[in-house]
Order: sequence, then C-alpha cells, then structure tokens
Amino acid sequence: MKLTLIQPTDVPGPLRDRFGAYHLMFERMFSDAGFKFETVCLSAGQTLPDPATLEATLIMGSAAGVYDSHYTWMEPLRDYIRKAYAARTPMVGICFGHQIMAHALGGDVRKSEKGWGLGRHVYDVRSRPAPIGGDLPAFAIACSHQDQVIAPPADAETFLSSDFTPHAGLFYRNGAAMSLQPHPEFDDDYTLALAELRRGKAPDHVIETALASISRKSDSREIAGYLAAFLRGR
Repeated sequence: MKLTLIQPTDVPGPLRDRFGAYHLMFERMFSDAGFKFETVCLSAGQTLPDPATLEATLIMGSAAGVYDSHYTWMEPLRDYIRKAYAARTPMVGICFGHQIMAHALGGDVRKSEKGWGLGRHVYDVRSRPAPIGGDLPAFAIACSHQDQVIAPPADAETFLSSDFTPHAGLFYRNGAAMSLQPHPEFDDDYTLALAELRRGKAPDHVIETALASISRKSDSREIAGYLAAFLRGR
C-alpha cells in the first residue's frame, strides 16, 4: 500500500543535518507497517496530487500557521483536504496537519493564549473510536506547538484531550479521517533538541518542564500502530 506524505515545510534548519528530513521520521515510525512511501514537498513547489486517486495520505507538521496566507500552497492544501474528505480517502493529520484539516473542514484554529506546548504531554482518552484500540486511559506523546484547534468542525469528534489542548485528537464522521495535535513520529532526542531550540521564544520554565517530561515513558509506538492500522484498514 502506498502512503502519500504531504510535507508543507521541513525540519528547522539548525536541526536538519542532525535529524534529517521530516518525512523520514514518518517512514521510520511506520517502518513495520508495510507501506510504500511518496512525499510531496510543498515548500519545494511540488504539486499536490488528486487525493481521490490515492490509497492513503498523511499531512505532516509545519512551522506555518493556517492563517499564514503568504504561503502559496496553503489554499491548495485546504482544497486537497476537502477533496480527500469527500472521496473518503484515508487521511491522517499531525500537528499542523491536524490544525489545517480542522480549519479546512469548518473548525476554528488560532494561536493559543496558553503559549507553547513542548515536551511530552499526556492526553486523556475522551472517547475511543474504533481505530483506537487497547485500554490505555491516556497517551503520553511529544508535542511542539503554539496554535491549537479552538473549536472542531461539526463533523469531528474529540477523542484525545488535555487541559492544555482540549481538542488534541479528532475523529471525523466520514470514518476515513483522523488527526492528532501531538507528534508520535518524534523520538526523544529530537523532542529535546526542539525544546532547546525554543529558548528565548518560550519561557524558561516551559523549556525546563519540557525537558523533564521526557522521563515519562512514551506511548508513541502504540498510537503509531493504531494510525497505521487505520490507514491500511479502509
């Protein structure tokens, strides 16, 4: 099965030599899932395919915000999401992907007054849509964001939530779309490096809390397995 990865922008420049391109993190995360991969790099000017012709697609994170109209690929990406949703192409969004899916489908996304979310956050399972198996009451997953889904689309059910991020996981009524605010593709070294990169932008106490949070075991492997099964299963 081919998974089409949509990469809006890449890993921040200061970290790219050490950690590689963003799409490689997803290829590693899904290394046991049996996918073949193709990547569409929007910041490099690559054109979005017709999502109705795809087997499955995943929209990655980005430094961009959904309100950043200077990106020429932003409106085409929203159109891509709407067409994928209408065609019931299996679709997953992560971080920015989560936000722009919600925005394209009628939700409200903004820069949160809560500031930076960094490090390993814990998200309660508010409901358990069929693709999310197991019995964990919460998932501990890395995050790095300021923007949030403030109000989800009418077609979306919130299944992961925290005090900091009330709409951290959305499952959509068409049964073929789901999204997460946190990053199951991040390994701990990258999560730590990304938090350190925010020094001077995020308050010091937020940085130190983020660094300490990595001591909690990650549940990323488990949630990644559910995402892979969801993408494969339709």
